[in-house]
Amino acid sequence: MADKSAPKPKANSDRDARLKAALKANMAKRKAQARARAQAGTTSGTPKEQNDG
Repeated sequence: MADKSAPKPKANSDRDARLKAALKANMAKRKAQARARAQAGTTSGTPKEQNDG
């Protein structure tokens, strides 16, 4: 009975691998968003808000 409650090492390593992959993908997404935000802030081609008066 105690054998069933103990987590399997393979299942734990699979979970760790999935978490690591998800974290890596999330960090890449955040870096891409930050780059896009920084690039949008430096370009002045289109005004963000127009005052028609």
